[in-house]
Amino acid sequence: MADELKENELDENKLKENELEENKLKEDEPENKLINEPVNEPVNEPVNEPVNNEPFNYSAPADAGFGSDALRKRAFAKGLGGQAVIEGVMMRGRRMYAMAVRQPDSNIAVEAVDTKAVSDKYPLLKLPILRGVVAFVDSLVIGMKIIMRSAEMAGLEIETGAEGEEGGEEQTRFEAFLERTFGDKLTNYVIYFAVLISLLMTLFLFAFLPVFVSHFAARAVGSQTWVLGVIEGFVKLGVFIGYMYLISRMKDTQRLFQYHGAEHKTINCFEDAQELTVENVRRYTRLHKRCGTSFLLLVLIITILIFLFVTSKAMWIRFGLKVILIPVVAGISYEFIRLAGRSNSVFVRVVSWPGLMMQHITTNEPDDSQIECAIRAALEVLKREPL
Repeated sequence: MADELKENELDENKLKENELEENKLKEDEPENKLINEPVNEPVNEPVNEPVNNEPFNYSAPADAGFGSDALRKRAFAKGLGGQAVIEGVMMRGRRMYAMAVRQPDSNIAVEAVDTKAVSDKYPLLKLPILRGVVAFVDSLVIGMKIIMRSAEMAGLEIETGAEGEEGGEEQTRFEAFLERTFGDKLTNYVIYFAVLISLLMTLFLFAFLPVFVSHFAARAVGSQTWVLGVIEGFVKLGVFIGYMYLISRMKDTQRLFQYHGAEHKTINCFEDAQELTVENVRRYTRLHKRCGTSFLLLVLIITILIFLFVTSKAMWIRFGLKVILIPVVAGISYEFIRLAGRSNSVFVRVVSWPGLMMQHITTNEPDDSQIECAIRAALEVLKREPL
């Protein structure tokens, strides 16, 4: 009887030891999960990855080889998009995006992030026009996030730390107050604040300033109020084109615009159903009809056309209408950009032409190392969301 009790005690002790070992293993498991799991956390790939170790190609589907019309149709339907970031390129799929950033040691850092569309929760937002508004706001927020993140990945972050902390700079009282108040969410609030400031500046430059300038001509035009719309249009286009041209002269922006060109070349190569190699991508144009530059210019043109028919001369009424109509104009412009990506009709080519010409300012010819970054980002999307 005593022997049986001892055996039972030994069994219970073994069970407890096994449970402790299992709990320890769970605690040691990495927090990051694969992107195909139903989570919305960033997925950090092994980043310091030598450039030459990554094959710059992807396997075409068995029933649609490279160069085939079948693969072209699938590539267009994929709707691969992207954005230039600090020292790299972001490519976006339907449910995720991937960034490939060149580091100071010449390696490429890769990061893939799962995303969840707001329209999945609110299906009404998938309707035409409304989906354009959602896409516009979403691109602003995500765009700001990835610019900040790419700067960190490229090794451009500014090291800060508490007072007395080795390797860090002394915090100001204001910085310490922000950290205490917002905690881990401080970066998100900074991003939202930056987006808000950007929107306010946009309203001032493209809504208030044109109306303010045209207000001085209100008496002279008499009943010909469409003239006010023309004046406002010239002011808007002048500010937009002038701003883009001036920043394109800056050295850092020129490099960013090279990555912008690499992004376009890679997408053009992909949509032409060609293998993604540096040699193939290099041959394609750096212009693309679905570019954000074309979208912004189209927003301005549509706004100008609408305000040719606004008869009020009152400055604040015209300004208020411009603000109210921003979501509508953004939605209409988005629908046309979607159409431009699927059609090559004469109408689409004519309307797309101004945006393509504008891209001669906002894109530059990339070098091979920049093309490699664009390809690497595209491959990451295709690996996780295959055709």
